[in-house]
Amino acid sequence: MCETKLSGSSCAKVSLLFGATLVLLIFLSVGWLRGFLSPALGQSPSAPSWCRGLNHPNLSACGSVRAGGANGPALDPNALWAIVHGYCVPNEQQHGNPAPCAAVDLTQGVGRGYAVIKDPFGPTQYLLVPTRRITGIEDSALLAPDAVNYFAAAWNARSLVGKAVGRELPDDALSVAVNSPLARSQNQLHIHIDCIDANVRSAIARGGTNISERWSLLDTPLGGHRFNAIRVMGTTLAGHNPFKLLAEGVPGARADMGQRALVVAGMSFAGARAGLVILADRVDSKGDLAGGSRLQDHSCALAR
Repeated sequence: MCETKLSGSSCAKVSLLFGATLVLLIFLSVGWLRGFLSPALGQSPSAPSWCRGLNHPNLSACGSVRAGGANGPALDPNALWAIVHGYCVPNEQQHGNPAPCAAVDLTQGVGRGYAVIKDPFGPTQYLLVPTRRITGIEDSALLAPDAVNYFAAAWNARSLVGKAVGRELPDDALSVAVNSPLARSQNQLHIHIDCIDANVRSAIARGGTNISERWSLLDTPLGGHRFNAIRVMGTTLAGHNPFKLLAEGVPGARADMGQRALVVAGMSFAGARAGLVILADRVDSKGDLAGGSRLQDHSCALAR
């Protein structure tokens, strides 16, 4: 049919879109099946949907199931990369259409570009994914002198969350986060873009006067764990790369970035000055796997 009714370019476009749709359907099916089987796997059926899909960093909510772990079936750790690299990027290059991603930015080339894709297992959650191979927070490429500030790009994409709920959200309702290798299922860097948990927002606001331009340990635990915090004034992360701020500012962090998690959230400081708070967590022996996205609310209660 393709040979007889479509031109060569139209045929190629149809084939590419069909392939992308097929990959997404398979991807969605894996997440659905995992959720359906959750009771048999020891996972609570009421656990958040993102526990049953691509990412499930909060093991306390997800029971004992962990991708790649001994207690549950492993998802393909390259699934996210396969979608971005195999479909979103070539579709953008060849047709100016980022599908199945929401956006692809290649203005500085594939080596310095990124894609933003809707996480199908969170109604308001998006993921920013580099278009070059970067495994995660532990990858030394993130600390290179000319490293792309992927966190800045992720924060700039936060308006997508507001579009998902149908109205603009204030910055202090939003956050971006990256997990440690122990708290992720995918071996391609992905930064979660979503609402901040309401209780976390309140806790940060209460301790705001103690958050300065130097890293310090917060008095109040967040999500049951202690975080270091630093503030950045303004509404963007331009000139402030959280990966580098962590590596250069927290003793020992550069040597064990793979044990760390990072979260950035909007905040108003004294005098109603707009700013951002950067939070850092570290894996410990008490069950903290450094899942930064556990501070997010993938149902976005703050939008209701």
